[in-house]
Amino acid sequence: MSTRAPQEHPVSLLGGVLSYLVPGLGQIVQGRIGKGLLFMVSLLGLFHLGQAMGDWKNVYIPITAGAREDERFFEPKNQSRSERFANLHHNLYQRWQYLGQFWIGIAAWPALWQYFDMPVPADESQRFWRNLQRAPSEAEINNFWVNSDKTPDLGWIYTVIAGVLNILVIYDAYAGPAHPGDPREPKKDKQPQETAA
Repeated sequence: MSTRAPQEHPVSLLGGVLSYLVPGLGQIVQGRIGKGLLFMVSLLGLFHLGQAMGDWKNVYIPITAGAREDERFFEPKNQSRSERFANLHHNLYQRWQYLGQFWIGIAAWPALWQYFDMPVPADESQRFWRNLQRAPSEAEINNFWVNSDKTPDLGWIYTVIAGVLNILVIYDAYAGPAHPGDPREPKKDKQPQETAA
């Protein structure tokens, strides 16, 4: 009785990238539709539930002065995009939660869009999209935290957990399933059988 070596799954860089952009999309493209939909609904649902629990104000990158600037005279509107890019590491240090939230993919990109002061809808009828993942002012943050219970705390934890769990989803799409199938299932031999002469 011969033992067969386990099949090697080729790594899929495209699958990993797609699952970063939208959780589970890499698995869906690979034909693992049920698994991909489960990841997509679960992780995006958890992420958006966390945002809603925090009144959509807990996924953002703060805009603060750099280490060499005086915070008392700092005005965020006067900072250019290149200055914001230079201060990005300092601002991520101030709000490290975004480093976990970032891994959910496209759902966390509006925070980067807002941080770099890219164009947003100007119409007041689209206030939600205009302010989506915009860094709130210190007065807004203080007012929100003072007048709420622990729900916002739990909300940002949900968003971070969703982002960190998506790292596992990305790896699953990149490296393939851990178990290729049931080893007890009989496999067909692909070599042609020799005929008796």
